[in-house]
Amino acid sequence: MEKYAIVETGSKQYLVEPQQMIEVELLGVAEGQKEVVLDQVMLVKTGGQMKIGTPVIAGAKVVCENLGEFRGPKLIHYRMRRRKSSRRKRGHRQDLLRLLVKEIVIA
Repeated sequence: MEKYAIVETGSKQYLVEPQQMIEVELLGVAEGQKEVVLDQVMLVKTGGQMKIGTPVIAGAKVVCENLGEFRGPKLIHYRMRRRKSSRRKRGHRQDLLRLLVKEIVIA
């Protein structure tokens, strides 16, 4: 890993490299928007240098290409209380966004 960054989006942190595909929680991007910029960059390593933000690096961003929305796998939450005739089954599917990291920019 020659060049990588740690970005935060959707209250989760992702380690990203150029030309890597990541799946993040659905962002508020327009339907036809092809380029997504993640500006909450917490750490960047290029070659032998490493920059650490407090908590983010000013001017740093990760430019990604929007590959489309999709729905994640169905997660089942099942709760049963024995001998009480009490059962609850709930399902959930998260809306996700697939991104291709194009470049990591440091100002």
